[in-house]
Amino acid sequence: MRSGFDTAHSIQMTAYGAPGVLVWAPVDLPPLRPDEVRIRTIAAAVNFTDLEIRAGHWPIRKPDPFPYTPGVEVVGELAEIGSQVTSLVPGERVMTMMQGLGGVRGERPGGYAQYVTVAAEAVAPTGPVVDPCVMAAFGLGGVTAFEGLLRLGPLAGRQVMVTGAAGGVGSAAVTLAKAQGATVTGIVTRAEQAEYVRSLGADDIIVCPRGAPADFGAARVDGILDTVGAPLFAQCLGALNPGGTLSLVGAVGGSEVRFDLWDLIRPVTLTGYSSESLDGAALRRAVAALAGWIADGTLTPPRFQTLPLTEAARAHALLEGRGVTGRVLLVP
Repeated sequence: MRSGFDTAHSIQMTAYGAPGVLVWAPVDLPPLRPDEVRIRTIAAAVNFTDLEIRAGHWPIRKPDPFPYTPGVEVVGELAEIGSQVTSLVPGERVMTMMQGLGGVRGERPGGYAQYVTVAAEAVAPTGPVVDPCVMAAFGLGGVTAFEGLLRLGPLAGRQVMVTGAAGGVGSAAVTLAKAQGATVTGIVTRAEQAEYVRSLGADDIIVCPRGAPADFGAARVDGILDTVGAPLFAQCLGALNPGGTLSLVGAVGGSEVRFDLWDLIRPVTLTGYSSESLDGAALRRAVAALAGWIADGTLTPPRFQTLPLTEAARAHALLEGRGVTGRVLLVP
């Protein structure tokens, strides 16, 4: 099935800089290779990764990176499939992310586009029931949270703490841990975030303002999903019960840490997960779980707002201003 034309539009940048470098421009749609699929975009979520790359803080790892289309994830509908693709059908709703899509690797143009071309192996069906914008709102944050929580082992009946609980990964982790039977403590930076995190299923909230010493009080947990890193790391280790596990999935607060080595003697386990290691099999595993829990109402969707794909620069400016709760989705 052909997408009907050979050109479309995408957001492109030809230099690093402020949000204004993101420009709506025509692009060619090359013929599909036999193992590829073309996705008509329904929603492309904006990630802080995109902002860091656009600003030049995380340079694209290519000698000649421009023009560059941002975006490391997209939910859409299959418009065209390659001749060797037998596991997918035109019209099927799918999700793809990472695996060279946009990002610092930039092996393929990213998700801020009307049509996105990827290897069929890098695609996960979402099923026809789930609202595609809800699936996009979980998106990369949901997949990262799912994989990070797997490192904690079975969650039913256990005490779990999530740092950065109002963020994209943290908010998904709160509702995912709750769905799996955990009692969840969410760590937030502002008191006004507490109501939102409770609405996702958190049983308790601890407010740790940025720049102030972290204080978890007497909280003790069996597992921690940490998205913050340095500012909370020592306190997280101290809050683990003997035999507990800390799974690090991000370090937005910094990566250089100091902690009491005696905390490792109890003993506790330190592990982690990076979405840079995501492959097609793990993506399909996570998306299948998320879609099932969304469809039966087990998961509480994160907040999201939509903006036209043509207004990607505005979306970046909103996120940089830290005035957004939940996720921003770009829609054609």
